[in-house]
Amino acid sequence: MSRMFVPGPVDVAPEVLAAQTKPMMPHRSKDFEAMFQRTAEKAKDLFYTQTRIFQGSCSGSGMQEAGIRNFVQETVLSCVNGSFAQRWNDVAIANGKKADKLEVEMGEAITPDMLRDALKQKHYEAVTIVHNETSTGVENPVKELCAVVKEVSPDTLILVDAVSSLGGVKIEMDALGIDFLLTSSQKCLALPPGLALAGASDRAMKKAESVTNRGWYFDLVLMEKHRLKDSTPMTPVMPLIYALDLQLDRIFAEGLDNRFARHAAMSKKVQDWAMANGMEIVAKEGYRSKTVVNVKNTHNWDISALNKFLQTRGMRIANGYGKLKDITYRVATMGETSLADVDALLAAMSDYVKQG
Repeated sequence: MSRMFVPGPVDVAPEVLAAQTKPMMPHRSKDFEAMFQRTAEKAKDLFYTQTRIFQGSCSGSGMQEAGIRNFVQETVLSCVNGSFAQRWNDVAIANGKKADKLEVEMGEAITPDMLRDALKQKHYEAVTIVHNETSTGVENPVKELCAVVKEVSPDTLILVDAVSSLGGVKIEMDALGIDFLLTSSQKCLALPPGLALAGASDRAMKKAESVTNRGWYFDLVLMEKHRLKDSTPMTPVMPLIYALDLQLDRIFAEGLDNRFARHAAMSKKVQDWAMANGMEIVAKEGYRSKTVVNVKNTHNWDISALNKFLQTRGMRIANGYGKLKDITYRVATMGETSLADVDALLAAMSDYVKQG
């Protein structure tokens, strides 16, 4: 067995990898356009939306920039509780927006009361929220946060990064009132990196029409025209669209509820093992990610040495991210990973502990 327990890129099923090797075709051909439109329609079920899905040839960070450039003319509130939430704030500033931060310590969640207080103090065109903070293993309470925005500032757009959770956790875009929901291919969707998907609401697209300097590559108004007409304004990442077409079928064959339950069970197993071995989970109970477990390195393990040991068994985990490097380690439970894979990993980690 060979399995990576890192939060992306994740392992990809052989048949999904093979789907990328189909012969190229003109991206303006009717055959490709039919496939492109088919994958977008299928992805709507993954997002729980009836509106539209954009397929961008970029990483999730590209879609973060698209959200900022299209839906914010001037003011945005960034909810920051980790490195990737901070990145969205950095993207906003780099694009000349007036970005305020609602910030908590790494390992903490953004709570509804915090957001309510911030929105009462100032009006914002949009608020950015990272649903599942990959750097800390914290899942923000998006349902409750969306309810607060609708209660206090109903015309504020809600932009949500679900890069490391969509496809592993149920996120009902339309029911929650999310205006822009983005993810990328190399996490829970278990595809190679390079493709980003995003759902956008009708009211968000209406706002985009009035926003100036949307750029070109990430101009969602331009992408919408092509989405309705053919595919994209630029050449899309065709091999990944081939792979997405197959992988969505595989995901739906497993069943979304089954998939969500599998991810939750895997993360719970890792959490229980860590706590049984005298370690703490970074995220507090009730805010723990179902796709990546961040564990405090209580026993001061050499994470590099641990990984060298695990690699002899075809496995790999992730060190802590950024300021948390060596202080924590992360075990991703997403994509094609099974409970049996998790059992094998935890057995190997127990063997590492026994060898001293």
